[in-house]
Amino acid sequence: QVQLVESGGGLVQPGGSLTLSCAASGRPISTYVMGWFRQAAGKEREFVARFNWGASSTYYADSVLGRFTISRDNTKNTVYLRMNSLKPEDTAVYYCAATVTISTIPRDWRYWGQGTQVTVSS
Repeated sequence: QVQLVESGGGLVQPGGSLTLSCAASGRPISTYVMGWFRQAAGKEREFVARFNWGASSTYYADSVLGRFTISRDNTKNTVYLRMNSLKPEDTAVYYCAATVTISTIPRDWRYWGQGTQVTVSS
């Protein structure tokens, strides 16, 4: 199995940028479909971005399309989420996740990190 640890969260002003990292250990990230989810206070966890099998392409939630970019470095066994033009509604705990199926539904994802808080506020 794989272990996931997120980092890079923090407080940022509206319009600012952050890059989250997800360091994996135990198994190569190439073994899985990798993705990001987020959960705002009082709301359900929602899909943000993921790779497709083989990392040949990516898929994004409409709410972040054009602003967020998922990327990876297989040599470092790490996945990233670059977030630009941040809005207050992007405030949430962001989770890295891994699965063996193509899905945007949280229950279909097998492995999760502990999450990192992102707060967008002036």
